[in-house]
Amino acid sequence: MQSFRTELELVNHSGKALVEKDIIDLDRKIREFREGKINDEKFRSLRLARGVYGQRQQGVQMIRIKLPFGKISTKQLLRIADISDEYSNGNLHLTTRQDIQIHHVSLDRTPELWAKLEQDDITLREACGNTVRNITASAEAGIDPNEPFDVSPYAHALFSYFYVNHLDKN
Repeated sequence: MQSFRTELELVNHSGKALVEKDIIDLDRKIREFREGKINDEKFRSLRLARGVYGQRQQGVQMIRIKLPFGKISTKQLLRIADISDEYSNGNLHLTTRQDIQIHHVSLDRTPELWAKLEQDDITLREACGNTVRNITASAEAGIDPNEPFDVSPYAHALFSYFYVNHLDKN
C-alpha cells in the first residue's frame, strides 16, 4: 500500500493543492495533539473543519463526507463503500444534509482515508463544525423533465465558493 502522501501526489496532479495542504495539515495536527502540543479544545476545532467528528466511543471518530447537493456518481459511491470497509465497520449513514457518514474510524487513519476519497473528488473539507456543511437541492434537480429550471449549476457554484473561501479564514 502506498503512503497517503504518495496518494496525495496522485490527487494533486488535478490541481488540488488546497486539499493536499489540508490533509497534510490534519496529519501534522494529529501528531501534535498526540504529543500534547495542542490541547483538546483547539484540536477539536481543527479536526471538525476537516470533517472529523469525535464519537462517544473512545478512540474512534466519525467522518462526514460532503456530497454537494446530494450528487454522487457510481464510481464515488463504490469508493466510499470500499473506504468504509477498509477503515470502519462497513456501515454507512446517510444524513438529512445529503451527506454520508463513516463511523468508528481511527483518528490516526483519517488523513489517509481523506486522501483516498479525494482520488474520486470526494471531500471532507468543512463537513463538520460551525460551517456551511453542505448545499442541498432537490434529489431530482437536473433530471426531472417537469422542473421549471435546473438548480444544479447554482448549487454547485455555491458549494465551490464555500469550499474554497471559508476554511482558510479559521
